Amino acid sequence: MSQQAPFETVIGLEVHLQLSTNTKIFCGCANAFGSAPNTNVCPVCLGLPGALPVLNQQALLSGIKVGLALNCEINSYIKFDRKNYYYPDSPKGYQISQFDFPVAKNGHVNIKTDKGEKRIGITRAHLEEDAGKLMHENSSNCSLVDFNRTGTPLIEIVTEADMRSPQEAYDYLNTLKLTLEYLGVSDCDMEKGSLRCDANVSVRPWGQKEFGTKTELKNMNSFSAVKKALEYEVARHTQVILSGGKIVQQTLLWNDEKGQTIMMRSKEQAHDYRYFPDPDLVPFTVDYKVIDQVRAELPELPQVKAERFVKQYALSEYDAGVLVADQSLTKFFESCCEQFNQPKKIANWLTSVLLKEMKDRKCGINDLKITPSNLVELIKAVEDGVVSNLTGKEVLIDILESGKSAGQIIKDKGLAQVSDDAALLVIIDQVIADNPTVVEQIKQGKPSAAGFLVGQAMKKSAGKGNPKKFNELIAQRLSNA
Repeated sequence: MSQQAPFETVIGLEVHLQLSTNTKIFCGCANAFGSAPNTNVCPVCLGLPGALPVLNQQALLSGIKVGLALNCEINSYIKFDRKNYYYPDSPKGYQISQFDFPVAKNGHVNIKTDKGEKRIGITRAHLEEDAGKLMHENSSNCSLVDFNRTGTPLIEIVTEADMRSPQEAYDYLNTLKLTLEYLGVSDCDMEKGSLRCDANVSVRPWGQKEFGTKTELKNMNSFSAVKKALEYEVARHTQVILSGGKIVQQTLLWNDEKGQTIMMRSKEQAHDYRYFPDPDLVPFTVDYKVIDQVRAELPELPQVKAERFVKQYALSEYDAGVLVADQSLTKFFESCCEQFNQPKKIANWLTSVLLKEMKDRKCGINDLKITPSNLVELIKAVEDGVVSNLTGKEVLIDILESGKSAGQIIKDKGLAQVSDDAALLVIIDQVIADNPTVVEQIKQGKPSAAGFLVGQAMKKSAGKGNPKKFNELIAQRLSNA
């Protein structure tokens, strides 16, 4: 039994999600990644005098969709506020955000832990605009700013401080990301900055209700980095307190190469952003019919789909989880099941051989030269004994390389197993004659030794004999001997 940690860990997360709208949240500039610096800009996103923002309807609907998927209450009263702070990548000197009336609040996400299912509370999810991007050139003593990202629609998802370990934070992020991918509101690409995460972490004595002094973690470019950064901070907090020191509230950057946190700035108290209603954006209400319509258009979400796969297809929770983690794989699986009512066997091929090929080739199922019909044909060939399971895997590789059907490959390469009794018995009689010692072991009550004879028979048939048939015929021959 593992020893209990000296303190209880308390973690809360803030996720910033860029929404995949065609244009920015308050202007008509293209919402596109990778354009030349400062080309997707206009007076509105540059904050020039006299420019007035207009809300992107699709961004609002996407925000409502995210809120509903996270089991939140949706505010029909929509109001935007100015969050005032100065930074070079924010040309207006403030950020348009939501303060007291977020688009969604009081939701939750359920995650699976080693102790069962756990609910992580969602405090709020609010819409706001993104800032620009500062670029620090190593060859110069200045920083450059690209305003293309300024005005990109964001939804910030803030959790309650409900996570009690870095692993729970990691599991929450993966569950959240999968849900957001199913919604289709963002590509969730962390490398492009489409999904960014900040973490607040503290420790406290077991049984204490009050939170300990927290530190905020930034600059984490992957979920594994979030986990490692949290593990480092938990250990650091614990060591500082046990040695008689005190934790200082501060914002820290995570250095992945060094595996440690670096102080960005001290944060003795909460910053006063002087929120006030944005006078250029008039508050309005969303008809509940619109909210109900968005709810009706929600796709089947991953947790619900996984539960259905377990019930409908009698899959294990593990297999269902693997399939549901990839939407393309999910669609491929169900298409196969429509053609061949053997979901477990289909799942076995997808979650083992095909998933390995996808990882090795660093691609998705749709990038491979295989169709549901082709895979079903191959599985049937294996099940009917036309080819062995081992040969079937070799045929699969050929399918992926050539795009030919399983039947065509089996025919062209002469891979079909020999199942004719007379032909197989000739080989069996020879194997029995060549291995009298093994035959004697079988007769003395060691039936497992028959596997050796089957293996020898497969060798003599150059792998073309049907192993099931070999096993049956060897048993018959020896029982009659």
